[in-house]
Amino acid sequence: MTFHPGTLPDLKGKVFIVTGGNSGIGYYTVAHLAEHGAHVYMCARSPEKGTSAIAGIKKMHPSANIGLLQMDLMDLTSVVAAAKHFLALETALHGLVNNAGIMATPFEMTKDGHEAQWQTNYLAHWVLTEHLLPVMLRTAKTLQPGSVRIVNLTSSGHLGAPKGGINFTDLSLKDGSPWPRYGQSKLANILHTKTLHKMYGPGSPSARDGEGEIWVSAVHPGLVETNIATSVGESGSGLMSVLSVLRLFGLMWPADKGSWTSLFCAASRDMKAEQSGTYFEVFGRFLEPCWQSSAAKDGKLAEKLGEWTGEVTRKEGWVHNISGTSIYTRA
Repeated sequence: MTFHPGTLPDLKGKVFIVTGGNSGIGYYTVAHLAEHGAHVYMCARSPEKGTSAIAGIKKMHPSANIGLLQMDLMDLTSVVAAAKHFLALETALHGLVNNAGIMATPFEMTKDGHEAQWQTNYLAHWVLTEHLLPVMLRTAKTLQPGSVRIVNLTSSGHLGAPKGGINFTDLSLKDGSPWPRYGQSKLANILHTKTLHKMYGPGSPSARDGEGEIWVSAVHPGLVETNIATSVGESGSGLMSVLSVLRLFGLMWPADKGSWTSLFCAASRDMKAEQSGTYFEVFGRFLEPCWQSSAAKDGKLAEKLGEWTGEVTRKEGWVHNISGTSIYTRA
């Protein structure tokens, strides 16, 4: 794939949300979208870090129009509150980039009762997306196909998910290492993408019925120099030497270039309808895994995960068949 952010169209009048936008890939995703005229909402756990990041972008692009949404993905109450705050401010949403994530962290359960990587990387983004789908569909109904898009950041790490892909009998995987937990959460991002595409992408019931068409992508950004990579390398997991070798041979990209695939899927005019619902790997670099696991291609597993997620989030009160558009309750 050949792409450069400089080829993005004029995005004035368009609204985007980027989670984890105050650092790494998310920071440059926000910066490039804002540079091209979009009104971008940066989601950040820390208001102070978010405000500082926005100030940094405005130094590069003084006319940047960036708002801040305080959101802690480890706290689903704050996710729902951020979505409701956005909906009180805006009547349109053209792009949602579910970018934030954690990788190979020690075992931890959130206050909501879910394993930390599972909630941060997948479940919280599912809840956020569910709350924003109605406004995205309303936006899409009045525009050309491809004008409204969702990007889910995933990883080749999904190849390390447990046998069968998703361990529904023990989603916390408490007795395993951090990597299968990470792989399971990243696999869930891919399956979520496929479900969204099935319901709202080109040729979907929603598109055929004139209820709105949304293009959806699962992006694997590749080996990128970010806070996540640094923290994993410093965690004593044995990856520091591996990361050093990758840097030495130029196999790790700076965070700016790591944002390019997200930007292509979120806003490029060159994305095609047939690319919706697919897994986007990076630019085919040497030694970079570019394939999906069999579990990532399993439509029945995607359906089972969707049903599980819809049931759990409704039971826990995070979603309530919002405006009758729940992706798992539509006929």
